[in-house]
Amino acid sequence: MTARGRFISLEGGEGAGKSTQLRALAAALRTKGLTVVETREPGGSGGAETIRQLLLTGQADRWTARAEALLFAAARADHVARLIRPALDNGAWVLCDRFLDSSRAYQGGANGLADADILALHRIGSQGFLPDRTFLLTLDEATAAARTKARDGDETDRIGGRDRSYHRRVAAAFAACAAQEPDRFRLVDASRAADIVTTQMLDLLVDLLP
Repeated sequence: MTARGRFISLEGGEGAGKSTQLRALAAALRTKGLTVVETREPGGSGGAETIRQLLLTGQADRWTARAEALLFAAARADHVARLIRPALDNGAWVLCDRFLDSSRAYQGGANGLADADILALHRIGSQGFLPDRTFLLTLDEATAAARTKARDGDETDRIGGRDRSYHRRVAAAFAACAAQEPDRFRLVDASRAADIVTTQMLDLLVDLLP
């Protein structure tokens, strides 16, 4: 019988290096003989990628806060059902660039919706499914802004392009999530050299490795 895989999410604000670290962590885990699936949110499955376009394009006020939360929950439900759970059942490790906690931080804490409401949507859409481990990549505001500018220039999506006060609320909400669930979360200082960050994450996964 194939052992169930592990589900690892990478969270954090804009410019924290989640995508870069996901690729590096996936490569490192593959050297240990693991099958690794790399994915992202919103997206990761056909239906979720379609919803991604609806969420990230258009005017900043294209969706109300509640409509935005519902769309994210719908995309996640499809992603979990069609990609994440099947991969885990086949023994793969799944690494995801953002998951539920981004909705808690962006649509919840920063957009003013109650955390309980975001969690209720997740219970309905994805049966409350959670990662085995969540890395929260932390970065000071100035460095995050500089990295985002270098990466995107003036071409930001409708959520990433929101003002600094919004992103401060996002950071505060992420910190609150981590404080509420210390068994699942591990905080990682993303200001350090990329290879050092990857090594720390590997060290923080030792207890989950086969």
